Amino acid sequence: MAIRRIDHVGLVVEDLATVQDFFEHLGLEVAGDADVEGDWVDRVIGLKDAKCSMVMMTTPDGEAMLEIIQFERPVSEEGIRHTQLNAPGLRHVAFVVDDVEATAARLQQKGATLLGEIVNYEGVYKLCCLRGPEGILLELAEELS
Repeated sequence: MAIRRIDHVGLVVEDLATVQDFFEHLGLEVAGDADVEGDWVDRVIGLKDAKCSMVMMTTPDGEAMLEIIQFERPVSEEGIRHTQLNAPGLRHVAFVVDDVEATAARLQQKGATLLGEIVNYEGVYKLCCLRGPEGILLELAEELS
């Protein structure tokens, strides 16, 4: 029994439309969407009387998927947290892009903020980190070779 691949990364948000728009500007494409609720959902996620809307987004090559979820119920009491990249836990999603500068500029027009600088890592990658809507942390990497 072996692991075959990561299927997707799940991201819970408060404003599905805004976050979907942000990731569309990054270059992800909508693969599907749904509103889900019922006994099977409750049993899978361990929450009672859950109802949510979700959109599956994929990279253009279809190799990676991001599931963006907005819960109607139950409502989280924690709210949006703006953590730092060094905080313990699942912290950021990294994307390989054609042009780091252009992609970062495009995302900044959608409200993202650059956390540091765009740097050249040993002639192999250009890298940067950004904070997007709802505190979402992203890393962008441009392959240089």
